[in-house]
Amino acid sequence: MPANSSSDKRRSAVNELKRDIILEAARRVFEEEGLEGASLRAIAKAAGYTPAALYFHFDSKEAVYAELLSRSLDNLKQETEQALNQISSPSEKLHTAAMAFFHYYRDNPGDLDLGFYLFRGGMKPHGLGKERDAMLNQQLQKGLQPITDAAMALGATESCAREMTVSLFAHATGLLLLAHTGRIRIFGVNVEAMMSDFASTLTKKIEKENGNVDH
Repeated sequence: MPANSSSDKRRSAVNELKRDIILEAARRVFEEEGLEGASLRAIAKAAGYTPAALYFHFDSKEAVYAELLSRSLDNLKQETEQALNQISSPSEKLHTAAMAFFHYYRDNPGDLDLGFYLFRGGMKPHGLGKERDAMLNQQLQKGLQPITDAAMALGATESCAREMTVSLFAHATGLLLLAHTGRIRIFGVNVEAMMSDFASTLTKKIEKENGNVDH
């Protein structure tokens, strides 16, 4: 049994390494060709595998893309949770959660492209299949949940907290898109300060509406 267990662990480790190599190659292919232009054959070639070997791990390019996006959303969730670990104040939690989301995509612009299918694809309503889309949307909601939770802790209703979350999400992604494309230079503004000010404004709005000023 121990020998089999050791062998299984090695096999699992090798398979995981192969998946990582495939995913790294796939990201490069998607960056160059977009989701529509990419193919499993091109991904296999970039990874140094045969198409048949690639099919052992992924059944379609959409499955590869979904795995890349899923890992990105997991990383977003982990970084947000880490940022909130030592914070107890609800108002600070809301601001910190919003900025953690912003900072993750500021520092990982390729992940922002990945999330919006912008790899040479433009802003089109792409999909990866009903089940994959539902799973990834759920992951994104989990990544944004700390913002919603913090707003509710300040006294916002669930519907209001969700609206605040959407507002922060839209504001952050809009600013980041302008920053990553260089368009923000036209206006001569600081996107970090703008995001922070927006998060603070929403926090104060909730506190004022609920008479729950956090000290």
